[in-house]
Amino acid sequence: MSDTYVECLVARKPSLLLTFLKIFLIMLTAVFVLFGLFRIFALLIAIVTGIGAYFATMNADIEYEYLYLEKEISVDKVMAKRRRKKVGTFSTDQMEIFAPVGSHYLDSYKNMNMKTLDYSSGIAAQPERRYMMVCSGAKVILEPNAEMLKAVRSVAPRKVYTD
Repeated sequence: MSDTYVECLVARKPSLLLTFLKIFLIMLTAVFVLFGLFRIFALLIAIVTGIGAYFATMNADIEYEYLYLEKEISVDKVMAKRRRKKVGTFSTDQMEIFAPVGSHYLDSYKNMNMKTLDYSSGIAAQPERRYMMVCSGAKVILEPNAEMLKAVRSVAPRKVYTD
């Protein structure tokens, strides 16, 4: 049995709101640290805004890493190139369909009330690079490369469409 191993890294489109919030909180932290030299209350506010700036920085720069190994697609969320969090593992045995977003093969799944998990870059390109996988009662949006598509298609050829 040959074990296929494929990795793919996709950067999420940066959110303007989080980028603005990150810069704003860093500036507020600097101002309150300067005022904190004279008042203890300003130093407490500086600590709170510093913590907020840390979390805004972590969530402003997000990448998703897809890993295909032994009929499983695992998705990790990489925050600010420092922290990694596993967000899901999807088996190709439980997968119903894997097709490009907007494909006519997905028409029967449009009106189904399922949770949608978006682990793609968030950019709608032409031609469409994002794929939707219906698996375990959820719609999962991914942006795999050609090598990952080939690997998944070799395991489940009747479930993968690339039109």
